[in-house]
Amino acid sequence: GDPLKGFWTAAVQIPDGGKPPIAFDWYRNFIQLMLDQGWYTWFGPLIAWGEILIGVALILGALTGIAAFFGAFMNWNFIMAGSASSNALLFAIAILLIMGWKVAGWWGLDRWLLPWLGTPW
Repeated sequence: GDPLKGFWTAAVQIPDGGKPPIAFDWYRNFIQLMLDQGWYTWFGPLIAWGEILIGVALILGALTGIAAFFGAFMNWNFIMAGSASSNALLFAIAILLIMGWKVAGWWGLDRWLLPWLGTPW
């Protein structure tokens, strides 16, 4: 949780005469609320487990569309918090994975998992 606390602290600070890392006030206030409440203690491990589970699901092709959606949601939050890096490109790739769920489901575990779970299509 401490690395996340450091990231959130840096993200909510407004430099003197500079532009804050978070451009939207409502999102900066949300991050500040989470920081003030000490949510980084449980949110840090949640992010780590989310990244692991999303990565494993995408590698195995299990529930690919759902995993890609949550990966895109996580990337969007990183982008909103001011961490640009390659997140925008990864967000676009996640959207393509969501749109290509049917083909992605043919090559991975979804080929057997989705019929077993029962899907509306």
